[in-house]
Parts: sequence; C-alpha cells; structure tokens
Amino acid sequence: MKLTYTAAWVGLTAAAMVAATACGSEGAKTAAETADKAVDKADTIMAALSRATDRTEELGSAEVRTTTDLGTGEPISMDGTYSWGDGYALDVEMDAEAAQMQELTDSPTVRTLFVDGAYYYDIDPQPAGPLAGKEWMKIDGSAVFGESGAAAMSGGGGGASPADSMKGLKYASDVDDLGKETVNGKTTTHYRAVLDQKDMGKFKEAFSGADSMLNSTGSDSITMDIWVGDKDLPVRLKQEFGAMTVTMDFDKFGATKEIVAPPAGQTGDLTEEVKNSGAQQG
Repeated sequence: MKLTYTAAWVGLTAAAMVAATACGSEGAKTAAETADKAVDKADTIMAALSRATDRTEELGSAEVRTTTDLGTGEPISMDGTYSWGDGYALDVEMDAEAAQMQELTDSPTVRTLFVDGAYYYDIDPQPAGPLAGKEWMKIDGSAVFGESGAAAMSGGGGGASPADSMKGLKYASDVDDLGKETVNGKTTTHYRAVLDQKDMGKFKEAFSGADSMLNSTGSDSITMDIWVGDKDLPVRLKQEFGAMTVTMDFDKFGATKEIVAPPAGQTGDLTEEVKNSGAQQG
C-alpha cells in the first residue's frame, strides 16, 4: 500500500490552513504626507480583513473546493465540508488515483474525514493485515504533522481552519491590497501577505524542526492570497509553501452537517505503520 504520500499529501493540505499570516514592511517613507496616506490605506485594509475574519469565525463551517498542487504531479482535489465551530474537522471527497489510494478502493474517489485530531479514509475491506474487514483506515495527526506540529495545532481547539488563517490576516501589518478581481463570478478584493517562520507565533513548532510541516515543503515562508467578496467573506484562499500551492474556493458558509468519526469497530489504525514508513517528510 502506498501510504507514505497519501498521508503526507492530505495532511499538508490541512496544514496549509494553519498559516497565520503576516507581511513584511514596504520600507520607510520620507514624506509625511505619503506616510499618512499609507497609514490610512493600511487601516482600511485591516478593517476589511477584521470584518472578514469575524464573519468567517462566526459562521463556523463552509462547503469548500480545495486543490493541492505539490508541483510533482497531478494536483489533488478535495471537495466537501470544513468545520471550525467546535474544533477543526473536515469531510471531503478526493480523487483516489491522484492520492495514490487506488490500491485500497475500487471507487474513483475516497471519502476523507479529519475529526478529533485524526484522518479517516473510506476504503474497501482488505483481505489481511490491520485493515482486514475494515471500512475505514485511521491515521493520527501526529503521523502527518510530527509530534511537535500536532501539539502546536492541538492548542486552541483548531489551528488549521480557514478562520485561523483569517485571524493571522487580521493582526498582520502591511498586507497588500491588489485591487478588484472577479473570482467564481463574484466581485472581490484581492489581498496578499507573507509569513516567515520567525513570525509564526504559537505555530512555530509546527513549521520548524526536522519533522515540521514547513520543512517538508522546502520553504521558509508562506505566501497567502485572499479574495474577499461583498458579504465580507472569503471567496478564495490560496497559500504557497515552496513548491506546494493550496487553493480553497468557498461555495457556501454555515449550516453544514456535523462531522463525526466512524465507529471504532469499522476502523483499522495504521498510524504506527505510516510513522515507520517515513510518511513524515524531512
């Protein structure tokens, strides 16, 4: 079974959402009038992003289309529900072949859950081994993020949700306003920010060290683009970690179904096998 990249790819998709973002300074302005205008513009941007952050966090869930491109082959698409109102969770469908899981299911897609800190994959019952007769494969988040990353993400009851990414923008300085753009048929304002490891706050452990998420991408910073629509909600989020790009398109906010873990009796736990196989890159 090709577990190494299956676990890592899905995990990195979620890890991308942990990015609390910031942006570097544009440099000192010599004219006081120019500086005042820059402050006014920054205040306007921060106000807009604060409204978007509050609205995103308030609604607690969304129907999302996500694409993860590692720059090494066919991008992985994941469509479904992301929830962050009561802890971070997701329930999505992804292409089995792109995720290298075609050996575990005859279905062209694989239903994937993340709930209570673990991933669950809806597979066909296997003839032998830990997945014999099981409908689901479980991989704990520590096998994907590393022990330090899992610990960092467990604090605060979420960490990887769109709302958490938005919180980073809310407190960032010097976020760029790139103007109006049409995305998915909606008029939006495009913002961009860059986060370096030294500015990651409580998520630093998740992005530094030999077993880190960011280290596995070969990058020392995260670039985040967000397109905010007229209802003060994100229409699209795009985050770049080195060669990896994660893009999320939001179709609907709020009123999504509850996400729960599969019954234990139907689940085979492959956490240790994935750890031993070297699924944690770096």
